[in-house]
Amino acid sequence: MVREIMLEFAERTGLSPAGSSPERYLWTDAFAVCNFLGLYRQTGDEQYRRLALLLVDQVHALLGRHRPDDDRTGLISGLGEEEGRRHPTKGGLRIGKKMRERRPDEPFDERLEWDRDGQYFHYLTQWMHALYYVSRVTGDPTFNRWAMELAKTAHARFAYTLPPHTKWRS
Repeated sequence: MVREIMLEFAERTGLSPAGSSPERYLWTDAFAVCNFLGLYRQTGDEQYRRLALLLVDQVHALLGRHRPDDDRTGLISGLGEEEGRRHPTKGGLRIGKKMRERRPDEPFDERLEWDRDGQYFHYLTQWMHALYYVSRVTGDPTFNRWAMELAKTAHARFAYTLPPHTKWRS
């Protein structure tokens, strides 16, 4: 049953066969990478390893770029295409929600925020875990390096240091 579910996922989301406009969502894709690799480890069927690696490539190619409806273009990292392929997580990854990220000049609407794209720390940590698992299963340290680059980017964007002598208030 798990095999059927995962192969249906691959087809439905445009992973395999490759669709003209694949649907990527970082949270479920992180779990899918781990599921494909788990199936590979249990069955030895190379198809599942191939699907996991294909999914990693597709996530980086799509969610590592600005959205088509964004004024910004290219890779989120700002790197050129060649350098971006070597460091696909260096600028972080969008999560893949349907609605574009709120622009700085747009008013905050708590209800809409749930539907907006952007970078969410807990999604990024799921992807870091998936990349680490790919590295362990394949023996290729590149994936672990990408996980570490993503961790550094996420930490830099989501964490801050309080000025000295500042008291923390809960």
